[in-house]
Amino acid sequence: MDDIAANQQSHACAHSATHRKATHPLDSLTADEILTVTRVVHNHPEFGTDVLFETVELREPTKAEVRAFNPGDRFKRQARAAVFRRGGIGVWRLVVSIAEEEIVSIDHLPDARPMIQLEEFMVIEDMVKSDPDFIAACKKRGVGDLSLVCVDPWSAGNFGIEGEEGRHLCHTFAWLRTREFDNLYAHPIEGLNAVVDIKTGEVIRIDDYGVTPVPMAEHNYESRFQSQVRDHLKPIDVVQPEGVSFKLTGRHITWHDWSMVIGFNVRESLSLHDIRFGDRPVLYRASLAEMVVPYGSPKNGHFRKSVFDVGEYGIGKLVNSLELGCDCLGAIQYLDVDINDMYGKIFRIPKAICIHEEDHGILWKHTDFRTEVTEVRRARRLVISSIATVGNYEYAMYWYFYLDGTIEFEMKATGILNTVAGEPSAPDKYATEVAPGVFGQIHQHVFCARLDLAIDGDENSVVECNTHAEPPGDDNPYGNAFYEEETVLKTEQAAARRIKPEHQRYWKFINSGKTNFMGKPVGYKLDPSHCVMPFMAEDSPSGKRAAFTQNHLWVTAYNPEERYPAGEYMNHSDGTDGLVGFIADDGNVEDTDIVAWHTFGLHHQPRLEDFPVQPCISSGFKLMPSGFFDRNPCLDLPAQANRASCNAGAAMEPG
Repeated sequence: MDDIAANQQSHACAHSATHRKATHPLDSLTADEILTVTRVVHNHPEFGTDVLFETVELREPTKAEVRAFNPGDRFKRQARAAVFRRGGIGVWRLVVSIAEEEIVSIDHLPDARPMIQLEEFMVIEDMVKSDPDFIAACKKRGVGDLSLVCVDPWSAGNFGIEGEEGRHLCHTFAWLRTREFDNLYAHPIEGLNAVVDIKTGEVIRIDDYGVTPVPMAEHNYESRFQSQVRDHLKPIDVVQPEGVSFKLTGRHITWHDWSMVIGFNVRESLSLHDIRFGDRPVLYRASLAEMVVPYGSPKNGHFRKSVFDVGEYGIGKLVNSLELGCDCLGAIQYLDVDINDMYGKIFRIPKAICIHEEDHGILWKHTDFRTEVTEVRRARRLVISSIATVGNYEYAMYWYFYLDGTIEFEMKATGILNTVAGEPSAPDKYATEVAPGVFGQIHQHVFCARLDLAIDGDENSVVECNTHAEPPGDDNPYGNAFYEEETVLKTEQAAARRIKPEHQRYWKFINSGKTNFMGKPVGYKLDPSHCVMPFMAEDSPSGKRAAFTQNHLWVTAYNPEERYPAGEYMNHSDGTDGLVGFIADDGNVEDTDIVAWHTFGLHHQPRLEDFPVQPCISSGFKLMPSGFFDRNPCLDLPAQANRASCNAGAAMEPG
């Protein structure tokens, strides 16, 4: 877009804070707090200045401390820091008091590996491209100019391969550019994978599965490469002449009856805290806690492609700086984020979080045909979003809050297919040929949301709802009868569940100590509308590590240390940590403080239309009030007509 126009619009419609102080106990760490933590660690005799930082994040206070907080109160903060050293595996987990500037606790995990760091991406590429065996393998494929070769660092998984024990490995794939800015994913260098020890800085092995010709035809998507750009679409402007309806105080936002604290961290990116409708709590914390992308091909090195983009890389560090009028439309409030880099300095992402409102069509409508009176109200929603680029894919994450009390999470996947090369027109049962000799493999994107429930308080339960057809007989003489059956799931193992479309299964989270107008427990319904079935064998190396994908709902008793569904340290994990371990003791989840984990995703068999750049495909879920209110909570909305709307014919008339 035009830079001058963008700057003018940004000045008129958007504001992005450049410096801040924490105003709420759940605010994410400020730049000053991060630097305090890293200074304390560097000054500690056990660590020194050569220690490196995986994550520095808020150690969230207890729920009691948060609920006792009043605006203006003073509060002390602690941080979690995960640090590591070059040269060997192992992670130190630290708790640091920011006010006292001291390390409160140290926990050494000698076998853990940190996330692969953003700062290591290009170092890994340079290591591989300077390796003599890799250079020779490229020459066998007719690739002599290594400056045009691109190497993507993929996590290596845990496959028990000889020589990989006790290391922190990266498994790479390679592509070629034919010229500057060319789309590299049109030219996969197939069957050539370098295995790199990140800790020792060495290429330990080159896996060469044989020469496949590199497809050389260009398939570019950037505007500069298009011979013609359409100009027939008229602008659609989002106009809010009276400004926005939300109010932001620090990172605490209020809109309509909603209020919450917006958080951010290196691993999960966006997190939302203390979510309330009016004075009634709904969720204590909500985040996208993990995602895994398993590919379905056993060929060459592709069996290793089962990457945990949250747990193995940290999606927060990969978040985009958003562009006004492109990524978000309307009157926008941006938030910068400050996170740590690997060296303990500040990594700032301007405009990392976008906040705005959207019209969302009809909220409710009815025409009384007897009186000819029509009543209609329009819906709108608050949108809090962030977009991350993870290698070839973009993940656009949206949290929506609606006037009627509904919460929705949507994940839009776009970017570029992860491509492989093959013989043109030759069938591949595990892939779709999207251009001559270029294939996109079947794969899934499986996400897991962590939902710390607080439905009108902490004492919650989960109810499974199944619809059944009444058997033919005296109770169903006409064959039309069907009904819904509710079952309270009382323990953690009983609450590990899959969807059953034949029973229209969903789950409801209730507070049996609070009742509605009809004397029933107040509740919220989880609408599991985008579940996928896993195809990895449960006992396979990748299946064990991604065990959370085996169920669409997990419910655990609240434990502040149980944060991630596949475990705390994912690189080279063996699958013994995570939700399977969390529920091993089969704890009580009835009328107590519980956390729901919802698994959903995308089953992606690539189409020709997905290349050379993929239109958004969406996945997500909704949390809908179900007996939380006594009636439709939107009856008091005013009947208004939008004054900016006009007859399309009149709008096209000249003059």
